Amino acid sequence: MSPSPGSCRSTVWPLERVLYALAGSVTLLSAVLVLVVSPCFVLPAAFAGVNQSLYVLVGACPASIVLSRALRLRSALYAEEGA
Repeated sequence: MSPSPGSCRSTVWPLERVLYALAGSVTLLSAVLVLVVSPCFVLPAAFAGVNQSLYVLVGACPASIVLSRALRLRSALYAEEGA
């Protein structure tokens, strides 16, 4: 019997979903800090953009490597070879 959509169930987010959540959070936080503190806080947003571009072009970025190793997250797009 499958659980209903509103039921409490344990689901693991795929790597891509976690990466987008992380990049979005960094970008929003960076935008707020640019407005409130200093224009130098635009650098974290630029770093998040570079990491997203790396992930799209290469299939990996520093954040994806750390998340996949530390939290054992798996990609929904890029199947691991030999699995």
